[in-house]
Amino acid sequence: MNISRRTLLRIAGAVSPFAAVTAGAQGAGKNVIRIGVLTDMSGPYRDVTGPTSVACAQQAVEDFGGQGVAVEILVGDHQNKPDVGATIARQWFDRDGVDMITDVPTSSVALAVNTICREKNKAYVNTGAGTDDLTGKQCTPVTVHWGYDVFMVSASSGRAIYRAGGDSWYFITADYVFGQQLARDASDVVTKLGGKVLGNAVYPFPGVTDFSSFLVRAKASGAKVIGFANAGDDTVNCVKQAKEFGITRDGTRLAALVFSVTGVHGLGLEIGQGLLLTESFYWDLNDRTRAFTRRVLPKTNGNYPNDVHAACYAGTLHYLKSVAALGVACARDGAAVIAHMKENTADDDAFGQTRIRADGRAMVTPYLFEVKSPAESKGGWDYYKLVAITPPMDAAPPITDCKFAR
Repeated sequence: MNISRRTLLRIAGAVSPFAAVTAGAQGAGKNVIRIGVLTDMSGPYRDVTGPTSVACAQQAVEDFGGQGVAVEILVGDHQNKPDVGATIARQWFDRDGVDMITDVPTSSVALAVNTICREKNKAYVNTGAGTDDLTGKQCTPVTVHWGYDVFMVSASSGRAIYRAGGDSWYFITADYVFGQQLARDASDVVTKLGGKVLGNAVYPFPGVTDFSSFLVRAKASGAKVIGFANAGDDTVNCVKQAKEFGITRDGTRLAALVFSVTGVHGLGLEIGQGLLLTESFYWDLNDRTRAFTRRVLPKTNGNYPNDVHAACYAGTLHYLKSVAALGVACARDGAAVIAHMKENTADDDAFGQTRIRADGRAMVTPYLFEVKSPAESKGGWDYYKLVAITPPMDAAPPITDCKFAR
């Protein structure tokens, strides 16, 4: 597969005004660092990643302030296809001089791009994919995984909901790497605590929009919690249809294992109220998260950032600080700049201080939230009640799965 420069530029120009952004040290030649935001601009994860991820990367460039380094942002739409994502990544490195790739939702695409980044020795700050294999079986010295992964959300949601009485679960699972790992890890958490998994309905991904039969089976199982091991539009459709079928009328809880404030906004509080979910960032969490959100909102058409968007900002900013510390020439070495990122604690308005483990896992804090009712909300995007906080060390996958970090 060959994707022409014209095609990439056309894609970029159509999806974001920040597709080619340069900041600081204008015309610096060899001092130019190029960052590729490889994302979903047209599919089911467009709203939860997509243009707002691009805007958050651009905000990181602005907040970085140049420091003698010119920064350009390129945008690619991988269409949730591993071969497309890998081809764009390879062409970015071989032809366009890209130094770092970020975002990359959809686990199968993320793992394909991970292979290319390792081969080319280029920095990879993944923020959009859920697979914990990026810091486990397929970890590399050039990869950082920032934000969430399936182990983290499973540990946060599974433990907190179990302790609140949710000791029996039924999963509705998207049949691809991400969904499979999510259901597996959440099941492990529940069963190790002494709970039961009463079933797991697996559906083809993508292409399913009618989840009624899966919801009926889940309800018939008698499970106290129905867990959605999917994301994006699929989770939205599951929650909407659960509301239509009255699934929660007798106290059955719905747990969206990977969901965000973006999805809640699309649902509305009337439908979404009571939903349980984990995020590692919420715009209204503290003064610093609110300050970051105020800065980026003018670039997002009013779409408030979620944890994936915020991770795009934080990971890009920390990467650029390491580039400035090492010098652009040294930063062309992906392993070197990632090593520097691990050696130095990140600090930003989205996540505060964040340490990166030897395996590349950014140790962020997961928060379990419950979606507010319309009466509880004070206004637009005031959607969450904080239910529980899980320490980062209790929500990170075992570091022993990463061979080079042992």
